[in-house]
Amino acid sequence: MTQKTERLWGFAVFAAVLSSAGLPIYIHAPKFYADEYAVSLASLGTVLFALRLFDVVQDPLLGKLSEAVRRYRGASVAVALALMSAGMIGLFAVSPIGPPVFWFAVTLTAVFSAFSYLTICFYSQGVARAGALGDTGHVRLARWRETGGLVGVCVASVTPTVLAAMGLPAFAVFSVAFAALCAVAWAMMRREWTGDKRAEGAGFAPVLRDATSRRLLFVALVNAAPVAVSSTLFLFFVDARLGVPGAEGPLLLLFFVSAAAAAPVWGSFAERVGAKRALIYAMLLSIVSFSFAFWLGSGDTWAFAAICIGSGAALGADMTLLPAIFARRMSQISPNASEGFSLWGFVSKFTLAFAAVVLLPTLDAAGFKSGESNSPEALLVLSLLYAVLPCALKLIALAVFWKTELKED
Repeated sequence: MTQKTERLWGFAVFAAVLSSAGLPIYIHAPKFYADEYAVSLASLGTVLFALRLFDVVQDPLLGKLSEAVRRYRGASVAVALALMSAGMIGLFAVSPIGPPVFWFAVTLTAVFSAFSYLTICFYSQGVARAGALGDTGHVRLARWRETGGLVGVCVASVTPTVLAAMGLPAFAVFSVAFAALCAVAWAMMRREWTGDKRAEGAGFAPVLRDATSRRLLFVALVNAAPVAVSSTLFLFFVDARLGVPGAEGPLLLLFFVSAAAAAPVWGSFAERVGAKRALIYAMLLSIVSFSFAFWLGSGDTWAFAAICIGSGAALGADMTLLPAIFARRMSQISPNASEGFSLWGFVSKFTLAFAAVVLLPTLDAAGFKSGESNSPEALLVLSLLYAVLPCALKLIALAVFWKTELKED
């Protein structure tokens, strides 16, 4: 194993930290505050939407900040990791100071802001690193990075369930362990932030002027929406629609393990047939797999497990190939990539704002109640939102991506 390959372990571990602070927050935090502090779904949805709007708006500014402090990026990354750790501990391990919904907003703001800055720095640094890995460097680095990220999602998603089964304060222990992992990730990546002597950033103009980049950003916007929808509603669907409370942890683990196992396979496949063709196949797999979820009812656990395997495998390609395609484009038109990936974060997170403002209030308006018996009408709305909406959005993303010309392929 070469030195260059060894150092990619740092990218894998850092990605695991970021993913642990990403999707699991949307899966666990709303239900945690609804169950522990009786915060209504409508209130949580409103707060998440407002926070996501703030997060979306701040991403371009954080991209500028990342370029402005590029010479001190290592120190700025350390500060952001400390802020994210403090926010996570405050969210899950500290009793709310004041109204729970207010504390929910404050702590999530810290987590989101640090997460956004770290993501921009991390992915822009990856563009430079991939350039030293040869012609397939972007796909190769993405395979390490996104596989590490998916492993992090797997662990973060199931850990609270395991800790609860052991009789421990699940989310409090999880948040402290997360802070420790942040320290490990900093140690493994500390050398990657030094020696950056690239030209100053050129702003957002080169990215927005490029037709291919604009199309890829739109694909990222629409393609991320199904994940935002399904992650927001996953626990509610398993509990209320399938009627198997307690199965959330194993099913989540199955979904993300499938994604993690498939990610390196998709990366190798893309190196042979091209990233665009491989991603199109994965998007088709996602639509076919997830289309069956609408027909599920109480007790259909094994059928849902099969859907988790298929849709999880497709997610492995989404998280590996699409960022690699965008990174390769940035290396050609905007090598610093900070501004490009701040726009990438902007469009990707907008889908999470959409999910927060539409899904939870819609469920609330339909009379859906978490942890209680629900009417057939409320369950129908849940199934429509969880299964049909993601397939429709995925079809739009597939159509646009199909028509996007990529010279690399």
